Amino acid sequence: MNKKLKYILLVLFLSFSSNFINAEVINNVIISGNKRISDETIKIYGQINDYKEYSEKNANEILKSLFDTGFFEDINLSYENKNLTINLKEYPVISQLLIIGEKSKKFEEEIKKIISLKEKKSFIKSNLAKDINTIKILYSSLGYNFAKVEAKINEINEETYDVLFEVDRGNKTKISKINFIGNNNIKSKRLKDIIASEENKFWKFISRNTVLSESLIELDKRLIFNYYKSIGFYDIKINSNLAEIINSEEANLTYTISEGERYSIGKISTNLDSVFDKKIFFPLNKTYSKLAGEYYSPFKVKKILDEIDEIISTNNLQFVEHNVEEEVKVKIINITFNIFEGEKELVERVNIKGNTVTNEDVIRSELILDEGDPFTKIKLDKSIANIKSRNIFKDVEYSVNEGSEDNLKIIDIEIEERPTGEISAGAGVGTSGGTVSFGIKENNWLGTGRSVEFMMDLDEESLTGVVSFNDPNYDRLGNSLNYYVRSEGNDKPDQGYENTIVATGIGTSFEQYKDLRTSLGTSFTYDDLRTDSSATASLKKQSGEFTELAANYGFSYDKRDRSFMPTSGYISSFSQTLPLYADRNFINNTITHSTYKTITEDIVGAGKFFFSAINGLGSDEVRLSKRRNLSTQRLRGFERNKVGPLDGTDHVGGNYAASLNFEANLPNLLPENTNADIGGFLDFGNVWGVDYDSSIDDSNELRSSAGLALNWMSPLGPMSFVLSQNISKADTDKTESFRFNLGTTF
Repeated sequence: MNKKLKYILLVLFLSFSSNFINAEVINNVIISGNKRISDETIKIYGQINDYKEYSEKNANEILKSLFDTGFFEDINLSYENKNLTINLKEYPVISQLLIIGEKSKKFEEEIKKIISLKEKKSFIKSNLAKDINTIKILYSSLGYNFAKVEAKINEINEETYDVLFEVDRGNKTKISKINFIGNNNIKSKRLKDIIASEENKFWKFISRNTVLSESLIELDKRLIFNYYKSIGFYDIKINSNLAEIINSEEANLTYTISEGERYSIGKISTNLDSVFDKKIFFPLNKTYSKLAGEYYSPFKVKKILDEIDEIISTNNLQFVEHNVEEEVKVKIINITFNIFEGEKELVERVNIKGNTVTNEDVIRSELILDEGDPFTKIKLDKSIANIKSRNIFKDVEYSVNEGSEDNLKIIDIEIEERPTGEISAGAGVGTSGGTVSFGIKENNWLGTGRSVEFMMDLDEESLTGVVSFNDPNYDRLGNSLNYYVRSEGNDKPDQGYENTIVATGIGTSFEQYKDLRTSLGTSFTYDDLRTDSSATASLKKQSGEFTELAANYGFSYDKRDRSFMPTSGYISSFSQTLPLYADRNFINNTITHSTYKTITEDIVGAGKFFFSAINGLGSDEVRLSKRRNLSTQRLRGFERNKVGPLDGTDHVGGNYAASLNFEANLPNLLPENTNADIGGFLDFGNVWGVDYDSSIDDSNELRSSAGLALNWMSPLGPMSFVLSQNISKADTDKTESFRFNLGTTF
C-alpha cells in the first residue's frame, strides 16, 4: 500500500470517529515504534508541540506533516485519557545503492543523480518501478533502446537494505534508412540534409546522430517544419513519425508530411500610430515592393522587422513596439506591420548567469541596454545578437521579469559557454615539394573575450610565423583592437641570398555606418637582405638593412545575408598603405569584391575579385619583401609565391596581382548524409610588373585553373580538400595539384 493511499484511509477513518467530533485537551504525547528518529525530531517534523488540543483538523495536519518527511511507512494516531499516542513504522534505510553492469563511472553517477532512491535515505518500494523506467529512458535517449534494467534488494536487517540496479545497455539502435512520405515538392535528399538524424554509414563511426533517439526525432520534426515554412508552405504539418525496429541494432525511420499549398506574399502595409512621423518609415515601401509576389517566408518577415528596428534605433525613438498580422487567403498571405507607442518601462537590473569562464564585463560590454535605460525589445534583441556575435558562446537565452515596481523590468541573461580553442593544419603537394601550415587559436583568452593566435607556414625555402592578438570590443563601443608580430626567414642558396623580416603592427576597426566598417592602423618593418657572389645584379642592389614605418586605412561594405556560408548579397573592401618613414617609399592599394547568389534550391554560386598594386614613389624601387603575390586560396593549382616575374630562377613577385574566382556547390555528387559537399571552381589570376630591373623575366601571361573542393565535417573536425588542374600557365610557374586543411576545437 503506497503512502498516499494510507494517508487517505487514515483521514477517512478519523473523520468518522466519534472521538474527534469535539476538540479534546492534550496533556501528554506518547511516541512509539521509532528506532532511528528521536521523539523530539518527530515532534518538530509534525509540529506536535504547537497543539494544545486534539481534533479532526489537528489529526490531518499531523499526519500530513509526518508523511511528507518520507521517513515513515505507516502512522497511527489514537487519543485516550488526554494522551495522544503516535505509533510509527519507519521505512528501512538504504545502506548502499549500487549500479551493476555500467562500466562508465561518470554515467553511473548520472543514474544515481536522476533516480528517486538515494543512499542513506528511506527505501520506498513503490519507487523501484519508477526508477527502473527512469534508467531505461536515460539509456534510450543515448540510443540504447533495448537496455535491460532489474532491481534487487538485499535485506541486511529489518532497518537496513542494499539496493542494486543491474543494467545491461545492449547495443545502440542505429538508423539504417530514413524515409519521407508526402514530400511531393521537396526531394528526400534535401530533407535528409536538413534534419539532424543520419543514416548509419561506415564513415560515420563517431557521429552520434546515426543513433535512434527520441530527442533527435523531435528536433528533426522542428527542422522539417521550419524549412517548409521558410519556402512558403504555410500549412505544413508533420503528421507522424514511425521507428520501425528491424532488430536490437537497426531501425528504419519514417516521417509522414502534409505539405499543403505554397503561399506567396500579397499586400504588405504599415499600420502606424499617429504619434509617429510617417516620413521616417517611408523607406519600408521600397522593401515592400521587392518582396510582394515572392514566396512567403518567416525570414522575409523578419527582414522587414529588422529594417523597422533599424529605423527606430536610427531615429532614437523610445518606447516603440510592433507586431505582425498575417491574413491568409487562397495561396496569398497579406502582411500588416503594426507600429505603436508602448508602455514607458525602465530597466531595473540586468543579471548575467552561466558564465563560468568568461568575465562578466565581457558580456556586459555588448549590451546597449543597461540599468536605468528605457526598456525596448529592439535594444534587448540587438544586445543578445551582439553577445552571440562574439562566437564564444554555445547558446544565449534571456527572460524579462517584473521588477520592484510596475514600470520596471529585470532582464536575466543565461549564457552557455563552448570550447573556444581551435587547431588547424594544412598541406599542399606541388612540383617543388609542397608547403605545410599549422595554427592554434584561443578565442576567449583567460575569459576576457580576446583572441590570441599563432600561425606557421613552412616550405623547402622559407619559414613564417605570426602571433596575433585581437580585442573585438576594447573600448566597450564596438571598436576592435588588433596587434600582430610577424617573423619570416628565407634561405635560398641557389639564388644567392637569404633575408630576415620582422614586422609588427597595431590597428583598430569600427562600424562607421550600418554595414560600413572602417579600419585604421600603423606598422613597423625591419628587413635584412644578404647576398653572395652568385646573386643576380638586381638582388645585389637590394641587399642591406631597411626599416619602414607605415600607416594604413580601409573600408568594407558588407551586405551578405550571413558571414558564414552566405547565400546572397555581397561584400566589398578597399585598403591603402602609405609610408610615414621608409628607406624606400611606396604606396599600396588593394580592392576586393565578393558576391553570392542562390541559383537553384540546391546551388549557391559566388564570384570573387581581388586586385592589389604597390608602386614606388619617385625613383624608389619596391623592396623584394613588399612585392605582390597571390595566395593559394585566390589562385588554386599554383604554389604559394611561385607565379609571376622571375629573377634568374627565383620568383620575386610583381607590382600588381589580380584574381577572379567563380565557385558553385555541386549537388547530388556524394552519397546522402555524408556531412560533406563538393564545389566546383574556376580561377583566373596573374602577377606582373617589375620596376627595378628591366632584364627580369615578367612572364606576363594569364594563369587559370579549375577543380573540385570537398568540405567534410569529419569525426575529427572540419576538413577541406582541393583537387586542381591548370588550364593555362607560364613555363616557369610552380604548380600544385592537391591541398588539404584540417581544423578542430578544444
